[in-house]
Parts: sequence; structure tokens; C-alpha cells
Amino acid sequence: MGFARGGGHLEFFESLEDCAKREVLEETGLSIFDVRLATVTNDIFKKENKHYITIYVKTDNFKGDVKVMEPDKFKKWQWFDWNELPKPLFLPLENLKETDFDPLIDR
Repeated sequence: MGFARGGGHLEFFESLEDCAKREVLEETGLSIFDVRLATVTNDIFKKENKHYITIYVKTDNFKGDVKVMEPDKFKKWQWFDWNELPKPLFLPLENLKETDFDPLIDR
């Protein structure tokens, strides 16, 4: 199992599950199913003067082939082992790695 990071903003009245499905489809071309809450991180971007609560969801059920759907934002998608993520990490992932979160364990 790999770890994928995509993301975006929750639309008005949109459920977390529907947001995850929409964002993953928009960014990767994958359709995901059986989405469940994984964890959250409290992310303060001091330089940008922004404060986000990042909500992580997970699924083991998806269909399709990964594609670069937003070439202006991403050059390629690549799978990494959870313990071998490339550096530097996006702040929410840094914060997530500092917790006891394990993507292979359901809580």
C-alpha cells in the first residue's frame, strides 16, 4: 500500500467523503470508494499567516489509472512507502509524521 496526498478545499455543504472523492478524481483520475476518516492535523503556516485543519481520509478501494490531471500543478504522481517519503515535506505531512499515525492501521 502506498500513501497518496492530494487535496483541496471543502465546498459549501459538501461531505468530507464527497470532497475526497471529487478532489482525488480531479487531481489523479482515480475513482475512490469506501472513504473513511483517518486523522486530522493542526497546521499553522506562519510565513503565510494561515491556519488550517487538515482532514485526512483513506481508502483501499479505488478504480482507474493514475494520471496527471493538473499539469500546471503536478509533473507526475509517484507512490512512496510511508517511511520513505521524499523531503522536504509539505507542512501538514510533516505534522502528520510527528504523530503516531500509520496508514496501514484503521482506528
